[in-house]
Amino acid sequence: MIKFLLGLLGLPFKIGTSRLAHGAHVTRYVMYETLSKVLNEDGKGKRLLSISHSERLVDVMGLRGVEVVQANYPEYNALDLSRFEDESFDYVVSDQVLEHIAGDPFKVFEESRRVLRKGGIAVHTTCFINPIHGWPSDFWRFTPNCLSMLASEFSDILAVGGHGSRLIWIIDLMGLRDTPVPHAKWHPLHKIATFNMPSWPMSTWVVARK
Repeated sequence: MIKFLLGLLGLPFKIGTSRLAHGAHVTRYVMYETLSKVLNEDGKGKRLLSISHSERLVDVMGLRGVEVVQANYPEYNALDLSRFEDESFDYVVSDQVLEHIAGDPFKVFEESRRVLRKGGIAVHTTCFINPIHGWPSDFWRFTPNCLSMLASEFSDILAVGGHGSRLIWIIDLMGLRDTPVPHAKWHPLHKIATFNMPSWPMSTWVVARK
């Protein structure tokens, strides 16, 4: 009953967002807005390895013209990218994939680093406070400190962070978790999406250079 009533309260939010320019939904909005400012470079003539349908990060990070090579599960596994040669990519990206890895996450970073050319960039986003979810299974949660540790063999960490708050659970109960967040700062959904409680990150991320 409570969830039903909160769902009714969420209807005006959905109606109000339909005509406004928007970004991602509430758990990814700040993460994607942050990542969009990290690189934003011309990818023409460069190659990018997208792990398990992570090509959205190409647009998020402004990698214009990059050649995208897909490595989608189950045909490929981020724990073993041996079908790709050493130093064969300029970028490796995985978007909300790490929590689903059925094995040692250090190995994912090792493989990402191996297939990158010197100076290449790895981008890994994942989650910390989130419900258990499949696709096909859910094994891990990562703090920003953990992601920094996993990327410790890279020469430089360009960005690492997390974002979220307890308010997002209210949005979830209102049935608005997947509603795109308006860029308009006055909108209540924007205010909730951008409010941060550092000890309650929903999404976490790291960008590291080889």
